[in-house]
Amino acid sequence: MNSKCVIRGSINIDEFFYVKDIVHPGETISSHRLSKRAGGKGANQAVAVARAGASVALVGSVGEDGRWIVESLKDSQVDVSDIQIVPESSGRAVIQLTDDGENSIILFKGANYAQHPKKSLPFGPTYVLLQNEIPLEDTLAYINAAAEASSSTVTVFNPSPVPSDTEIKKFPWNKITWLIVNEREASDICQALFSGAPDINVPGSGEAACANIPAYPILLRLSSQFPKTNIVCTLGAAGVLALVPSLQDSTASSEPIFLPAAKLQDGVVDTTGAGDCFTGYLVAGLMKMRDERSKVLQRKNVISILKRCVQAAGMCVEKRGALESIPHAKDVDTHAIS
Repeated sequence: MNSKCVIRGSINIDEFFYVKDIVHPGETISSHRLSKRAGGKGANQAVAVARAGASVALVGSVGEDGRWIVESLKDSQVDVSDIQIVPESSGRAVIQLTDDGENSIILFKGANYAQHPKKSLPFGPTYVLLQNEIPLEDTLAYINAAAEASSSTVTVFNPSPVPSDTEIKKFPWNKITWLIVNEREASDICQALFSGAPDINVPGSGEAACANIPAYPILLRLSSQFPKTNIVCTLGAAGVLALVPSLQDSTASSEPIFLPAAKLQDGVVDTTGAGDCFTGYLVAGLMKMRDERSKVLQRKNVISILKRCVQAAGMCVEKRGALESIPHAKDVDTHAIS
């Protein structure tokens, strides 16, 4: 039986303002270009899962002004049967994008916070992927539904934007199978949970490559709090770091996995969708591994999946936009990291 993924997530109209530098408080600047594209973390990650070669359905809401996005998702092989049209504006992302590819984003929730009738899982999904651009109550409903559905259901959470400190402290982290964060998100969650910087000794044996990575002690602290949750932290231009306690190799579960970033051919153009691209490829890789190699999670398989994710994210930042910059599997595999 082939694995399926359901995403309860956001769908936005991304408005890009192209600027020389990100605006400072109190400053007024002019953009030299404006463009409008499909986006939203739910939509981006759904397209990434689909382009990586896996089956995915997206549950979400748009206004009448977002019908074109639904068609775009359908063209990308995303199941859109649970996307509803509501009588309000679609979600928006106002994105400042600099000439060297950095960005600053302001979100307007819009239709993403409309009541959606579907609060339970569709029949048959083995992977549930969630972010934090929809009502928290919906996210929690899907997490609890996944926990009650089957021990084989995998829940993946990308807490972006980061929840409030109160929400972080109350969040059911131990129900998450895979937690995907960047360095800032990991630090914010750690500080909310432990009221300050992590205080933990970094083991020395076999982990020299990770000892100097600022995020490493933070991930260790989070892993000590969520001992059954696999944590993957994207490090931007530095690569990716993962702690995977679910590994079924004899001693590998206690050892971190670090991979450098992909080597870019054309340089950074736009980093907007890179994290979503990485996340979608990770979920698709886990789905494929389950379909081809049963449920056994081995270190070499996870490394192989992460290499593909890193390559896909690297290719993503070489193009403009979020959703449309996500590469197809055949192109990623052509440039696969050895």
